[in-house]
Amino acid sequence: MTEPLTVAVIGTGNIGGTLGRAFAAAGHTVILGSRHPSDGADPREVPVAEALTGADVVVLALPAAAVPAFAQEHAEALAGPLVVDAANDIGGAGPANHHDALTAAVPGLRYARAFNSLGWENFAEPRFGDTVGDLFFSSAEADRAVVESLIEAVGLRPMYLGEGQQEVVDGVLRLWFALAIGQRRGRHLAFRVLT
Repeated sequence: MTEPLTVAVIGTGNIGGTLGRAFAAAGHTVILGSRHPSDGADPREVPVAEALTGADVVVLALPAAAVPAFAQEHAEALAGPLVVDAANDIGGAGPANHHDALTAAVPGLRYARAFNSLGWENFAEPRFGDTVGDLFFSSAEADRAVVESLIEAVGLRPMYLGEGQQEVVDGVLRLWFALAIGQRRGRHLAFRVLT
């Protein structure tokens, strides 16, 4: 594992909440960024701008439609940390990922695509009998160890696809949807690479 990180998880729904709990249990400092922070129910839940301050990593687990405006509004704060795109735009004609919208708003952005190709249930319970599922991801080589550490914190096995491979990661997302939803095999479904 890398050194403990300060991770801002933006979005407190099933994905964001589940990831935040797993990262915190692994020893990372987690701040949950919310448009409507709870009234003291979770002291880690703060307004989005506050969550971004001092973050080493920002995990985007907010609704896909909100990502472009979020990137524009918080471009300055996103210029330093690694930004992990976990949001899926599955209803539009374009890609599921937000690489282009994020890098247009923040030139030079450190971008990773992860935590988007499985249902949140797999982050809450990554074990399948005696084994764990794989989580495919894309990032720059320099950020690989950080993303691997976060994936391991959730209990999954990291599978690095290289830099700029967000479309390949999104192919895994489409496969997951086809099996889990289309074929009705259930949402607690993951993949494992055998060698």
